[in-house]
Amino acid sequence: MKDLKDKVAVVTGGASGIGRAIAERLAAEGMRLVLADIEEAALAAARKEMEAKGATVLAVPTDVSQPSDVEALAKKSVDAFGAVHVLCNNAGVGPPGGPMWERTVADWQWVLGVNLWGVIHGIRVFVPLMRAQDTECHIVNTASLAGLVSTPWMGIYNVTKHAIVTLSETLHHELTLSGTKLKVSVLCPAWVKTALADSDRNRPAELTDADVPKSPQSEMVEMALRQFLATGLPAEQVADAVLDAITNEKFYILTHPEGTPFIEARMQDILQGRNPTYEPVFS
Repeated sequence: MKDLKDKVAVVTGGASGIGRAIAERLAAEGMRLVLADIEEAALAAARKEMEAKGATVLAVPTDVSQPSDVEALAKKSVDAFGAVHVLCNNAGVGPPGGPMWERTVADWQWVLGVNLWGVIHGIRVFVPLMRAQDTECHIVNTASLAGLVSTPWMGIYNVTKHAIVTLSETLHHELTLSGTKLKVSVLCPAWVKTALADSDRNRPAELTDADVPKSPQSEMVEMALRQFLATGLPAEQVADAVLDAITNEKFYILTHPEGTPFIEARMQDILQGRNPTYEPVFS
């Protein structure tokens, strides 16, 4: 997609972090925006601030883990603007760290519900709509470097992000073979300056496990996560990479060159049939 002016972009998790940066970057290209987020106060503030800069914004409170919410998001987008040209399945929550065997059912349900099912619902609901438009369209699914490597103590998060990578790769093949004008990219950043470590602020009460004691590994992951996020890549740089992928039809969006050795090590483990290499990330 070369011409984005007056086209329509839907961004989930659009009230803060990477989603907010992507939305602002697309608005700068003249796109009309639909911001979706579960955090209603932050969503309202983001809409107000972006409108003050001249953007056209529809804010839709959305829990992407719920199929009915994503269906309503699509309907409101089309009702307001008539079409959807860019979809950023970006909403996500951070990792409850520690050994996988110590994580609770609630942990798995929460993280898979937002990170993975949010993308699944987005694909299920928006792809038929976008294909039917028969215009140039693009989907960006936010995965992570954690979707390309397997860092210990982040099992639930890794599972969701690996799933998003293969979902996106498979979708790419299916869209190509079907001859549609709809394209797809998968975003795989490492550390970015966001509030990912504070994801619990939006965790549903019915999926909390406050009484479960934190393991040493869990505490270590939380401390390291905050440290790395604080010094991470500005979200605006990630948004620039997303725009480049949309306008130049790039599939893999890799924003952190320092992650390449970790990816290469995993690929060589597979190709050489050797046991997985452990490269400490939290050190």
